[in-house]
Amino acid sequence: MRVVVIGASGHIGTYLVPRLVDAGHDVVAVSRGKRDPYSPHGAWQRVTGVSADREAEEADGTFGRRIADLEADVVIDLICFKESSARDLAAALAGRVRQLLHCGTIWVHGPSARVPTTEDRPRRPIGEYGRQKAAIETFLLDRAHRDGLPATIIHPGHITGPGWVPVNPAGNINPAVYQALAEGTEVALPNLGMETVQHVHADDVARLFMDAVNNPSAAVGESFHSVATTALTLRGYAEAVAGWFGREARLTYLPWEQWRDTVSEEDARVTYDHIAHSPHCSMEKAERLLGHRPRYTSLEAISEAVDWLVRAGTVNP
Repeated sequence: MRVVVIGASGHIGTYLVPRLVDAGHDVVAVSRGKRDPYSPHGAWQRVTGVSADREAEEADGTFGRRIADLEADVVIDLICFKESSARDLAAALAGRVRQLLHCGTIWVHGPSARVPTTEDRPRRPIGEYGRQKAAIETFLLDRAHRDGLPATIIHPGHITGPGWVPVNPAGNINPAVYQALAEGTEVALPNLGMETVQHVHADDVARLFMDAVNNPSAAVGESFHSVATTALTLRGYAEAVAGWFGREARLTYLPWEQWRDTVSEEDARVTYDHIAHSPHCSMEKAERLLGHRPRYTSLEAISEAVDWLVRAGTVNP
């Protein structure tokens, strides 16, 4: 098929585009053209690249038409963050594609209540990002069920892989936390370190998109989580990372109001967003409907990213 990937050079696209090419699809990679994929792959030589500034083109009303004019069988949208963007693209593609796949987020659920959280749980997003993604999901699935728009939504957790800093055991993306655990120096965690994070390797997200493309009869009109099969507590995560460096984690715990004063305002903001959600989502639906099971555990996915940080000199054991 002819497959258009919007936001092709990011975390997921780095793995998804080569998989699509290797499967024999004619791939068009749409991006701003300002960065290379995180990992090189020969498949990119067989991809048609299209440079587009989505925000600017949406402002002048040309983006949806530009994507429609690419005459794709399948469109995979990895960088849609506003309901208005989803509406514009859906209007342009209605009746013209076999499948429209959207990348959402497990943040649509808001804070965990009953775990593991399944896809049918009520949406209670608590931030603008989650609210917009939930609105996009509602719109696309309503169009799928009411008008036959062939939409599928994939909701990733904390995407990780070599090439960028994963969400760390303090719930933010400051690599100094990994450095401290590697050195065996003390690391303070908020509260009792029992809040959770749930990572997923970017290639597992790519694999789930592939499984959805390969099984449209089961995927259209549905949303699916894309996470490792288990979540991690901050404490357990920190202990595992220290162990990778032959250390025993030296952890202290502070109430949130005290802990946030020990880090930068940005680190505190990112940590709060993660611990307020404390996700623990189920992967049962993807396995049942699509035969998909993640290949990486949380710690396996994170260790690959941390190994890259060491090789890059960002973390020095």
